[in-house]
Amino acid sequence: MQLHKRALVTKALEILDNYGLADLTMRRLARELEVTPGALYWHFANKQELLGAVADDILAPVCSPAQAADWQSSITTLCSRLRDALLSHTDGAELVSASFSTGQSTAVSAVLERLAEAAVDAGTTPARAELAARTIVHYVLGFTGDEQSRLQWDAAGALPAEQSVFDPAAAPGAAFDFGLSLLIDGLAVQAAASAPTRDRAAN
Repeated sequence: MQLHKRALVTKALEILDNYGLADLTMRRLARELEVTPGALYWHFANKQELLGAVADDILAPVCSPAQAADWQSSITTLCSRLRDALLSHTDGAELVSASFSTGQSTAVSAVLERLAEAAVDAGTTPARAELAARTIVHYVLGFTGDEQSRLQWDAAGALPAEQSVFDPAAAPGAAFDFGLSLLIDGLAVQAAASAPTRDRAAN
C-alpha cells in the first residue's frame, strides 16, 4: 500500500486514543498499517518527529483565530482551548509535553508566539515575553497532565472517593481557572512594576 503522512498521523492518533502513549510505537504503528517499520521512516525520521506531527493534529483547534477584547481574555481563551484539546485525547498532555520539550511541534510554537504577544500587550518586556509564555504553557500542561492521570485512576477505581475528579467539590475546571488567574494577575503586577524602569530608560 502507498503510505501518506496524513494516514500515519491519523492511525497514530487512533492508537493513542485506544491504548495510550506507552503503546504508540513505530513498530505498533507499522503493524496496524500492515507495513514494515522501515516504511514509516520515509515520512518521519524518528518517533519524536512522529509525536510532533500528532501533537500538531491535537492542537489544530487551539490555533484557530479568535477575537479577544484584551490581553487577559486572549490568554484565557488560548489556555482554555489548549486544555480542552489535551483532554480530548488519551495522554494528550503527556504527548504534547514531550513534543514541547523536544521542539518538534509547530503548533506549540504558534501557541507560545501568541502567548508572548499577549504578554507584550500586558506590558512585559519583549525579552521576558517568551519566558512568560513558556511559564503559562508549563502550567497548562502540568495541570492537565495531573487531571488526566486522576481521570485514568478514577476510571480504574483506584482513586480514593474523597479525591475523585467527579466529585463536584473537586471542580477541576474551577481550579484550572483559579491557577490561570493567578498567572494573569502576576503578569499584570510584574509588568506594572517594571514600567517605571522602562520609562526611565526611554528618557
